[in-house]
Amino acid sequence: MKILCTNDDGYLATGLQVLASAARRFGEVTVVAPDREQSATSHSLTLHHPLRSRRASDGALVVDGTPTDCVILAVNALLDSRPDICFSGINHGTNMGEDVLYSGTVAAAMEATVLGIPSVALSYASPQFESIEAWEEPVSRLLQGIVEQRGFPESTLLNINLPPIPPSEVKGVRITSLGERRYSESLTRAHDPSGREYFWIGGGAREWKRGNGDSDFQAIEDGYISLTPLHLDLTNYALLEEIRGWNLTL
Repeated sequence: MKILCTNDDGYLATGLQVLASAARRFGEVTVVAPDREQSATSHSLTLHHPLRSRRASDGALVVDGTPTDCVILAVNALLDSRPDICFSGINHGTNMGEDVLYSGTVAAAMEATVLGIPSVALSYASPQFESIEAWEEPVSRLLQGIVEQRGFPESTLLNINLPPIPPSEVKGVRITSLGERRYSESLTRAHDPSGREYFWIGGGAREWKRGNGDSDFQAIEDGYISLTPLHLDLTNYALLEEIRGWNLTL
């Protein structure tokens, strides 16, 4: 099995090293990853300057672009043959709820899905990302179990979040839906030493919306691995007939 591994934290990230090692237990791995951190780049493409790649000392192919760029270059130019599956991660931090819309980790897996390649995004729900190293064997078993399934769902990627506890304490895998989260005070407005105003997005308080018992947030809080199938089709089918009844005209 030929496996493409990528991420959005950069080719030197601990999570990517653990993921690649886990995948090598059951397949031939090629790493194609950004040359620097590309968190929150979502599904962005580099359109206004050329992309370049180089081979790192550990054999990884390093691209000076976004996670989506990495997958496009890997599949269409850098790899000798098409990968059988793509693994993206292990992200240093969660990718749950609406965060999947901003995540470069999820976007890389999504681009592979767009290209017709089964894909899995993985994230670790802890700021102590050095602890990811303990997850190599459990992640290998989990991913091997996924690839052994017949008929990987089309136009769908699997989004996995690992709880911030030792693997030995995990209660199991829970199949989940996307939860909802809200940020407050995540925009800083200030002035630099020259008196010019600037804005800084990030930080602030984060709160998960309660009430959805099968959400990814609830699974992580309960000590489970969260696995959420994400579909590329964003259409709200439940509203199609209602909106057709609006009788919109120009």
